[in-house]
Amino acid sequence: MRILIAFTSLSGNTRDVARQVRARCEAAGHQVSWIEAGVQTLADAGDPRHDLYLLGAWTDNAGRTPGEMKALIAELVEAVGKPPRLAVFGTGETQWGEEYYCGAVRRIAAFFGSGYPRLEIEQMPHGERDALKIQRWTDHILTCTQRMPGPGMPSETSPHADPARFVA
Repeated sequence: MRILIAFTSLSGNTRDVARQVRARCEAAGHQVSWIEAGVQTLADAGDPRHDLYLLGAWTDNAGRTPGEMKALIAELVEAVGKPPRLAVFGTGETQWGEEYYCGAVRRIAAFFGSGYPRLEIEQMPHGERDALKIQRWTDHILTCTQRMPGPGMPSETSPHADPARFVA
């Protein structure tokens, strides 16, 4: 399967999550295209058509999506529309309030109408617990996508982006 991992990271926390997701995808034998929004563009991935899109973001002021990710999303939509096989991951801080925690992740998932569960990591991925959470989320996304006979949403997921926050 051809997978695009596109992310933005301010302090490196979301990049660390993206690296773990990438390693898991590659270990499962998938071909991964890698884009760091704001540093690279969608054109750097070659053909923009992929079997699965994994978008990652940190959350900006008041739960907003960082500008570089908004720009990449605009490129993606212009190139391929809103792909049905798109999952979102990211990092956030609950200290700014639950309503803002991983707000970018929630906004991106809602924009694309993603039926996949979201992966939300508090601050930075650390320890065995977060590593296992990332592995389980990635495996779940890959399994759901591989079971899909064609374009469409996985039947194993809720119709909402946040079925009471996916806990891996």
